[in-house]
Amino acid sequence: MSSLWLTRLRQGHRTSAFPNAVDPLPERFRGRPSLDEGQCGAGCRACADACPTGAISLEPLRIDTGACVFCPLCEEQCPAGAIHFGRDHRLAAHARADLIHDSGEHVLASALAVDMRRLFGRSLKLRQVSAGGCGGCEAELTALGNIVFDLSRFGIDFVASPRHADGIVITGPVTGNMEFALLETYAAVPPPKIVIAVGACAITGGPYAGADHVRGSIPEVVPVDLYIPGCPPHPLTILDGLLRMLGRMDAHELETARRP
Repeated sequence: MSSLWLTRLRQGHRTSAFPNAVDPLPERFRGRPSLDEGQCGAGCRACADACPTGAISLEPLRIDTGACVFCPLCEEQCPAGAIHFGRDHRLAAHARADLIHDSGEHVLASALAVDMRRLFGRSLKLRQVSAGGCGGCEAELTALGNIVFDLSRFGIDFVASPRHADGIVITGPVTGNMEFALLETYAAVPPPKIVIAVGACAITGGPYAGADHVRGSIPEVVPVDLYIPGCPPHPLTILDGLLRMLGRMDAHELETARRP
């Protein structure tokens, strides 16, 4: 027992200071992409041809982070360096269209209406539904409950029953085996309710789009209030989106936060 206490003392304080500061992200982390269409060569399709999910469109150059799996193939194949994945973890958006980025400003997730924030701003209970994913997004959601991210300190918790929930968090594409269960879960949540799509598979089907067993993406089945892209999204990306939705991310605080 004494060895456990000594180990814990050596570890020190481990809970992230987010949103007041952003802890260093993993070396291999790939965040919000930046595009420079001016670098594109005439007729070059290297980046679009390399993309495994069709997330890149040309003329004008755009990338759909809702379909992007954040692999480095487009960046590696682009001979002019027109696409670069940065270190910015802020990816969540309120509208589906805001996930389609060009070389201009990116629109971040906006807060819920005042009446919804009054209901859920200080206490939000969510039921998670895996509609057929690989388990990656589910693992990152689980990580939100650990000592580093400590989701519950913000008053956000996952519950076992949709009847005890304020909304649902959906991961994975909507498969034939899970479509009925998803719809029943959504119906069981008392209104008003929130729907959050986490990961490329939930938003567009990801690499599973068009497969025989996939019914479609989440927006085709239930209305979505918050899109959190990634494959899978980092816990900070998820947490940032949730707090923005609840109106708890101060703009000045965000811009002056310590960057990795």
